[in-house]
Amino acid sequence: MELESIGRNIRKYRLLKKLRQEDLAERTNLTNNYIGAIERGEKLPSLETLIVIINALGVSADMILADVIDTGYKVKDSLLAEKLSKLSAEDRAKIYDVVDTMIRHSTQIKP
Repeated sequence: MELESIGRNIRKYRLLKKLRQEDLAERTNLTNNYIGAIERGEKLPSLETLIVIINALGVSADMILADVIDTGYKVKDSLLAEKLSKLSAEDRAKIYDVVDTMIRHSTQIKP
């Protein structure tokens, strides 16, 4: 299980909110060093701490846990669909072509 992705996702959403590690640490009453260790995947927060971080970031748990829960890809799919819906039909078609090409060349696809 890729638990490091929890820290990467925390970092991603922290940066999207334009927060420094210090800002998140202050909002959560955690230390800067601990936030950094979580984001680097060196530490795994307790459930209680994870909830505090998620609430401080204003995101949902599935956004942070998307890579480690089985239904996480459904979340990613819906986030991607939302982004795609904001594009022109021409841009969407180009992106679909790229994805189709990547899928055709994937080594994971079984005949």
